[in-house]
Formats: sequence, C-alpha cells, structure tokens
Amino acid sequence: MTVDLSKLDNQNRVLFEVALKPVQGKRFQPTGFPDLGAATYQAGNTACLLVESAQSMANRLEMTLWDEGAKQPVSAASGISYVAIHNDSGGYLTSSITEAHRINSPYILEGKDKGFIGKLQQEFAVMEKGPIDRSKLASTLLKYDVNSLLHGVFLAKKELAGGRLRIARALSSFVEAESVAVAASGGVKNDHVDPQGDTAKGFGNVPFHREEFTSEKITAYFSLDLQQIRAYGLGDKVERMLILLALFKIRSLLDGNLRFRTACDLEVAEPDSIVARRPAGFSLPSLEDLNADLPKAIKDCQDLMEVTTVTYSN
Repeated sequence: MTVDLSKLDNQNRVLFEVALKPVQGKRFQPTGFPDLGAATYQAGNTACLLVESAQSMANRLEMTLWDEGAKQPVSAASGISYVAIHNDSGGYLTSSITEAHRINSPYILEGKDKGFIGKLQQEFAVMEKGPIDRSKLASTLLKYDVNSLLHGVFLAKKELAGGRLRIARALSSFVEAESVAVAASGGVKNDHVDPQGDTAKGFGNVPFHREEFTSEKITAYFSLDLQQIRAYGLGDKVERMLILLALFKIRSLLDGNLRFRTACDLEVAEPDSIVARRPAGFSLPSLEDLNADLPKAIKDCQDLMEVTTVTYSN
C-alpha cells in the first residue's frame, strides 16, 4: 500500500502529541543534567518535568535506522547516504548515523585520512566567500549524509566555507510530563563481609536516596518542518523520501523500545490511534506500510546518494 501524503500538501508542519505511560507501576525516572538533576519547571500553575530532551530524542530517532548487529542501516533504509568509519585494520568503528554530530563527527573530519574532507572542500568551494547556497549545501548533504537534512548539522571547520555551514533540525522531538510529584525512596548497598569498611574504596554499607516522579500526563512531542524540507529545493521525489524517512523514524521509535533508562520504561497509551494535531486528521502510517513504501522512495533517489567509507586513525 502506498502511503498517502496528500493531506500534507500546502502544510508547513506535521505535529504529533502522543500520550505515554509507564509499562508498570506509576513511577519513572526522568533525564538528569550535571549540577541540575531533574529538569523541573512551572508552566502557569502546573508542575512540569522534562522526561527526555530534544538532543536525546534526536539520537534515539536516528538509531531506529541502524542495525547494530549488522553494522549497517536496517533493511527498510538500505540505500540511504551515510559515512561509514573504519579503523586502520579495516574493521567497522562508527558511522555518521550513530555519531552525535553526524557528518561533522571528528572521526570523519579530524583523522589522518583527508580524502573525504577534501571532497567536501571541493563541493563547498563556491561558498568560500559570499552567501551560503542553501540548495548546494542541501544537495551535498543528501549525497553524503541524508540524515543531516532531518536532524541538522553544523560544519564548524573553517576549511569548509569558513565554518558557516549549518542546517537546523527539520525533525525534532522531546518528552514532557505534567502535574508531577516527587516519589522519594532509597536503599542501602550492603556489605555482608565488612559493614564498617572504607566506603571510599567501595567497601561497607552505603545508604542512598533516590528520586523518581509520578505524573498525571506524559506526552511525546514530534515536529516535522515541511516548509524547511521543501526549501531545500531538491525536488518532489527527495521531499517524499525525507518525509517518509521521518515518519518511519517516529513510528519505529513509538512501536519499538521506549525504555529510556532502567527506571524509565514507557509505552504508548493508545497505540491504535496516533493522529497528528496538525494537520487535523493525518494519521501516522503503520510500520508495515512504511516498511513497504520507504524502500521505493529511496530507490527513486538512489542516483543522488552514496555510501562513503573513511578510515580513522589519530
């Protein structure tokens, strides 16, 4: 079945708000930040909590495309452009799909192998001076790392158009909770051999406190900027592929593993009905339909993309 995207015509964005709930019990553990801990805040009279940040959700969405065992994209995404990084022995090291900064990864741009960065310098040479040619930037990212067109990138190296090349996220997501309350608990790490041992070295009994949260409402938010995708100027076939790729990521994440942490195991509250808030009436396609349609869309754009291999050694 061909996925019908006609409801997205003349729309600027697709916005999903998906209700989540803990798989078991009522408590969950939110993301934490150094020197801050849990990110709690007030929205009017409502106590709110950031459960998962935009940065973390971007990483999780990207990983839906990656087969960790095979060290390559999942079958539905086979044929997309990305950069594979190998070590000196020719073994797999990492890739632009799994790297935090995608094509701007230091394992791609900072190693002794200068072949790929030389290619990028040639591609972007016309932008050394003057304004950035957004269409040229987009077509080059499509060629080498299509995920950068969805999740954004900042090529900060001065050798590449003076470090001015950047793309904002077209696909973004975060998880928030409302009407939250702290669920305080704790425990003791017991040492049955020497309860009075030196705790600095890991011996002895060590009591600890723990803070989890409860909430009346947990929501995963997803935003796909259709206007930005069209502004790339890459044509109808590429636009369709990028939209299907984004929808595939969202559906794969929601249907798959929402265990963000040991004590934060969530699931979709109503899995049979995930409907966009904007545009009204647009439903998130099933994973079955996306698995069938995405490979066709990728094949239609195959001559515009390639897989690049870079050797990293320091």
